[in-house]
Amino acid sequence: MALSAPECIWPLAATLGEGPVWWDGALWFTDIKQQAIHRFDPVGDAQSWPAPSPVGFLAPRRSSHFIAGTKSGLYDFDPATGAFSLIRAVEPQAPGNRLNDAVVDARGRLWFGSMDDEEVAATGKLYRLDDGGPRVMDEGYVITNGPAVSPDGATLYHTDTLEKIIYAFDVGAEGALGNKRVFVRIEDGAGYPDGCAVDAQGCLWTGLFGGWAARRYSPQGALLENVKFPTANVTKLAFGGDDLTTVYATTATKGLAPEDLASQPLAGGLFRFTADVPGLPQNAVSFQVGP
Repeated sequence: MALSAPECIWPLAATLGEGPVWWDGALWFTDIKQQAIHRFDPVGDAQSWPAPSPVGFLAPRRSSHFIAGTKSGLYDFDPATGAFSLIRAVEPQAPGNRLNDAVVDARGRLWFGSMDDEEVAATGKLYRLDDGGPRVMDEGYVITNGPAVSPDGATLYHTDTLEKIIYAFDVGAEGALGNKRVFVRIEDGAGYPDGCAVDAQGCLWTGLFGGWAARRYSPQGALLENVKFPTANVTKLAFGGDDLTTVYATTATKGLAPEDLASQPLAGGLFRFTADVPGLPQNAVSFQVGP
């Protein structure tokens, strides 16, 4: 592959930039710790909205709205007005948890995770949301991350960040998960696997928090590419542009000491680079949940 070097296109110094999705001709993402939603289009226009609580992900709906996953639950978000309407609390029994990362599969089902906001207790769960309430599909995580789905929909990837493992599951016709197995284990010293994205060849990309890089793995788990960044905390990637070969990457200043911030002036910025293999189109949630 011929990959361009990452360039910072918006040096917004996000504390914890996350959850990028390409939708309606623009890149949407969040800053979890600053409780903000951001939009950036290719001509450089940028907008931001405050969220009601720390916001981990955005999932497009078939309307012009999004589902926003936050510390206090699932919300409907209307960019036209900036309004948030609570759909439902997800874990009211676990006030120390928050929602973190998500993907919408080709059938319009929303897969998302929860995690301990203090990053200590293994209270995180993996959920599936379709025509019923959120269903717990797996659990026992401190930090859930990177749900992503293969092009044929038969494999779901899910990340245990602190254990440095990306798992693969078989996905049944009705969304049941089985055959959980280790897909990739990140070696010591290479950072922590964060958000994931899958390209049109079925290869999985992951950001590496503390690893100064994003990686591309084959469907068999072989390392194919290692894209270096000028900042340590690369959180998640999303494919965008008309041909889906522009790769956007969110980053974070979280956990960086003052001397690190001084040497990484672009930390927390939004980056992009170009790949030869396009990504997959962003899906919208097709089930009616809440307003």
